[in-house]
Amino acid sequence: MKKINGLKAIVLIGVGATLLGLSSCKNISAKKTTEIDAPAYKISLAQWSINKMIREDKISPYEFASLASKWGFEGLEYVSQLYTDVTKSDNQDAAIKLFIQKNNELSAKFGLKNILIMVDEEGNLATQNEEERLTAIKNHKKWINAAAEMGCHSIRINLFGETDPELWKSYSKLSLIKLSEYALPLNVNIIVENHGYLSSNAALLMELINEVNMKNCGTLPDFGNFCLKRENNELWDAPCVESYDNYKGIAEMMPKAFAVSAKSYDFDGEGSETTLDYQRLISIVKSNGYDQYIGIEYEGSRLSEEEGILATRDLLLKLM
Repeated sequence: MKKINGLKAIVLIGVGATLLGLSSCKNISAKKTTEIDAPAYKISLAQWSINKMIREDKISPYEFASLASKWGFEGLEYVSQLYTDVTKSDNQDAAIKLFIQKNNELSAKFGLKNILIMVDEEGNLATQNEEERLTAIKNHKKWINAAAEMGCHSIRINLFGETDPELWKSYSKLSLIKLSEYALPLNVNIIVENHGYLSSNAALLMELINEVNMKNCGTLPDFGNFCLKRENNELWDAPCVESYDNYKGIAEMMPKAFAVSAKSYDFDGEGSETTLDYQRLISIVKSNGYDQYIGIEYEGSRLSEEEGILATRDLLLKLM
């Protein structure tokens, strides 16, 4: 008998005999929506959820698969900036090969699926400075190659650079086309997250994605990243002074979504997220027919990272 991991066991307990009657989770997406109550989502873990463990407690980023397995997850969403053995290496080619080898071995060891790589700090893709933009495109290609060799379906990119909406869209489009063309024969998607400033203007982002109009170029809707402007125009770590509507934004981004990031911040005594209406957000995801992995990304401060991850996991299982 095939061993059932921790997450699958929780799902079976939570939803009871209804799922026991299904012959295979792989066939669920092919069933008519009238035949089942909801898609049987699998849950992945975004590595950013343990960024403090890695950056402050000095846990190796290569402990990711072990921890995700212990906590009952089925998929892995890597974060490039946490692998300083790659990003700070003088020999990028050798370092990325070792990164691929190690993570393939670890994901196989723990029976987990490599889902995507979130790529940060590899240059601005939405700048009119051509030299800077072309360098950023080149830097992202090594992560596309890594994703292909690891069986990831996507890399998540950021679109930072210009602050004028039309200029931002124009130069973002050039970069997205170049990256999507490179990634297409490798079966890798290029996905854009709402990750601050103009990329968090979902309507503008979708104009851009639709203009690019490539089958492997889409979105990664994040439940919480809809800050358009912070104090003193800081990119991070400053109070948000202007936001896009989360629920409107998720609804706009879902038609082109290759992944979903279930961001969370804090929970009440009954296990509900106190910042976001998770029931409403999951309903938006379901209504768009999405049936792939949902990635948990805990970003709170009151609970420990492990506590926040498990609270988010349990809430998603309850809602699903």
